[in-house]
Amino acid sequence: MKYAIIQLQGKQFQVSEGDQITVDRLDKDEGDKFSISDVLLLVDEDKRKIGQPIVKGAKVECEVLSNNKGKKIRVAKYKAKSRYRKVQGHRQLQSLVKILQIN
Repeated sequence: MKYAIIQLQGKQFQVSEGDQITVDRLDKDEGDKFSISDVLLLVDEDKRKIGQPIVKGAKVECEVLSNNKGKKIRVAKYKAKSRYRKVQGHRQLQSLVKILQIN
């Protein structure tokens, strides 16, 4: 099994070819392809390459499938004995990314 651990937007993801991951909104349009060179670990069957901090020459090809909003969360603030109640909602902007190829 071939997989890699990549760093994207300050977060780490374990990805394989064909995986779809949800990340914070990227500055790319739907259908755009891009590559990630921040590969921290690369595993191909029995071969392992560990980066210090990144693996030299390794890259992951990706494609943006969609840009949308995440699930709505409810944020409630309450202070006892002061009649203060406030409820807000939030939907995080997200991008759905497909992993095409690991080199």
